Order: sequence, then structure tokens, then C-alpha cells
Amino acid sequence: TSIPGMAERTVILYTFSKKFAMTGSRLGCAVAPVEIAKVLSTLNTNDESCTTHYVQWAGIEALRGPQEPVQQMLDILKDRRDAACELVNAIPGMSVAVPQSTFYLFPDVTEAMQKLGYTAVGDFASDALYKTGVSFCTREHFGRRLPGEERQYIRLAYSGIEVPAINDGLGRLREWIQTA
Repeated sequence: TSIPGMAERTVILYTFSKKFAMTGSRLGCAVAPVEIAKVLSTLNTNDESCTTHYVQWAGIEALRGPQEPVQQMLDILKDRRDAACELVNAIPGMSVAVPQSTFYLFPDVTEAMQKLGYTAVGDFASDALYKTGVSFCTREHFGRRLPGEERQYIRLAYSGIEVPAINDGLGRLREWIQTA
């Protein structure tokens, strides 16, 4: 350890959701000092109950099995991510940072909304769906806004959609915003 005392207070959390595409399985693990691990165990038992046995076995196989298919899947997701980020950042009034470990984008749409005359992100999302066929979650889907939080964000998923469909959908979104 390079910082004194860190080993006694460091917690590492890991989920199978992204690396092994086991989203929704609620499978993960934690590495922590014993006292913290006991608290985490209590919290997890009361929050999630127990992960089903078949999911636990699937997790074991994901860890022990061949990793080439996993890497192939990650490469596909990276290609989708890169295509989506490039297209989002080309849409006037939208910007997004390139994520390193997820299959979601959280672009800032504040200026795009202003350009189109929207003040409510829910209205923006509804009209985007109706006018372009592109569906996304809004910031409000993830809890109440924090005090002073004024920027508008949406969430786009690229895990279950091929690059040509990403190009098509984000192209329609761009056209709608540009021609308004």
C-alpha cells in the first residue's frame, strides 16, 4: 500500500453486469476489511436478499470459463460506444464524455433543449420519441435533482443495438435538432 492506513479502509466492489453482460442478475462481490465486510453483508442481505443459485453458478462459469468471448463482447461494446459518442458529440447542443466502464451514455442536452424551446426534459424526451423514434431515459428517472443542478441529461443505452442502428437513430435525432 502506498498510503498508510488505506488497506484498513479500502473497499473494492465488483459487478458481473458489464463485463459478462449479466445485467439484472444482481451478482457481484466485495473485498473489504472484515469489520466493513460484516456491515456490507448485513446491508446486502436486507437489500437484495439472496442471489439465486443458477446466477451464482453462471458467475462462477463466467470467471472460470474462456475469456475470449468476453473480450469479443467487450470489443463490440467499445465499437458501439465509440460510434455513439462520436455521433452524440456531432449533434448541436449535445455533448458527452466517453465512458470507460458502462454501456450507457449520459449526454448533456441543455443547449439542444434550449434550441428547440424546451424547459422540461420529459417533454423533450416525449417529442424525441414521437418525432424521431429514439427513446431514452431522462435524469429524473434516477432520482431527485440535487440543489443547484441545472444541466439537463438523458441516458442512452447502446448494449443491445448494432452500430448501423445507432447511426440511424442518432442521425434522426441530429436531423430533428438541426432542422428545428
